[in-house]
Amino acid sequence: MSDAITYLSDASFDEAIEQATVPVVVDFWAPWCGPCRMLAPILEELAEDYQGRFAVAKVNTDENPAVPGRLGIRGIPTLIFYLGGQEVDRVVGVQPKAQLQRRFDAILAETAAK
Repeated sequence: MSDAITYLSDASFDEAIEQATVPVVVDFWAPWCGPCRMLAPILEELAEDYQGRFAVAKVNTDENPAVPGRLGIRGIPTLIFYLGGQEVDRVVGVQPKAQLQRRFDAILAETAAK
């Protein structure tokens, strides 16, 4: 597991998102989920590539069901992108690294424009 990834719980989620000083992507996953395991190494690479500019976090939906329930997550993996504490994008399922990089870059460009 990458040191660049933060693991959040139902208890720590809101504060982590609200106090983030950079954009955040949260991966909602479960250990038994095959697509989640496929996405994990891609997110680890992105966490390293964007370290300091973008925060990558994970929420285990089996251990922390309250936040995913509140956010209406019905399928995993689900990635939710936050900017300034607000959801700005959502992706359900596995996507190639290049496609996720475009989303990261678009959100960073939006941040720079503000």
